[in-house]
Amino acid sequence: MANIKSAKKRIQTTKKKTALNRSRKSEIKTYIKRFDLAIEEGNVEEAQELLKIIDKKLKRAAHKNVVHKNAASRKISSLTKKLNTKINEAI
Repeated sequence: MANIKSAKKRIQTTKKKTALNRSRKSEIKTYIKRFDLAIEEGNVEEAQELLKIIDKKLKRAAHKNVVHKNAASRKISSLTKKLNTKINEAI
């Protein structure tokens, strides 16, 4: 355990940031699960709306260094590809 006052403050700050980052990651994962469910059910309109939300949240998380920017881009790309495949099947 830290004895120095500033080290104790940093520990508290780290705990708060960790909780916030975990919350953001969890929220993104929840949206991705809802997106996958919408794709499976064939609900393309809902999936498109969810993809917009996921895109915004992943880019925001990458900007805040919650996730790596390349990981965020890769995830957005794979979800977009999945949606486009579903749209082309429907046509």
